[in-house]
Amino acid sequence: MSEPVILVEKSGAIATVTLNRPNAMNALSRDLRTAIAETFEQLEADENIRVAILTGAGKAFCAGLDLKELSGDASVGGDVNSTVNDKDPVTSIGRFSGPVIGAINGVAITGGFELALACDVLVCSENARFADTHARVGILPGWGLSQKLSRAIGIYRAKELSLTGNFLNAQQAEEWGLINRVVTAEELLPVCRKLAEDMLSVLPECLPAYKKLIDDGFAESFGDGLKTERTVSSAANKSVSPDAIAERRAGVQNRGKQQTS
Repeated sequence: MSEPVILVEKSGAIATVTLNRPNAMNALSRDLRTAIAETFEQLEADENIRVAILTGAGKAFCAGLDLKELSGDASVGGDVNSTVNDKDPVTSIGRFSGPVIGAINGVAITGGFELALACDVLVCSENARFADTHARVGILPGWGLSQKLSRAIGIYRAKELSLTGNFLNAQQAEEWGLINRVVTAEELLPVCRKLAEDMLSVLPECLPAYKKLIDDGFAESFGDGLKTERTVSSAANKSVSPDAIAERRAGVQNRGKQQTS
């Protein structure tokens, strides 16, 4: 019996999703793309799961589209998008209302880079490397990389990466502001789980609402984003009483005293 192409481990309100094609560097076969999409659809439907961690089995996070499968798929008929878009994992990840923490354990190449950019927070092991090889393969991205990358690291650095196909190591990715932090391989999942627990400690209704507010505003111009924030916050904050704020303020103060780093 063959191994499943994706593994899901649930612990409390946290789901750890592991791409499980280690012998193929977790390349995105049609089966794996479908499994990612369906997994995040199922997690969104599970009211008990509020944060997800996405990582890869073995030495790679994800090597991108399975080019071996792609080059031998006669059904594509020259239209790569017919294969890429049959089950769009990036859109499905984006529809998950809770935070998605990318635990980038190794290379994230092209489509794998796009999977990483679909996450809300990126924590990398020292073994992580990123590369956009679309131009070297001869296709253009369709899962958002051409737009997200420039917004994350600036247009000039994004052009350098995408127009050369060169690799970016974890340390430089941190320096460029692409990722949140670099940790050892042994620390990667424990750090991500601690981060997930910190997220779960905020008010439950605020977690998805604040994520949505950030994402919605980021997709707009700065001026429109400010208007969106004003509209959303005005509606939401009416339901918060002064007594509730005072009670929660004490909790914030206590947490600040306990948190030293």
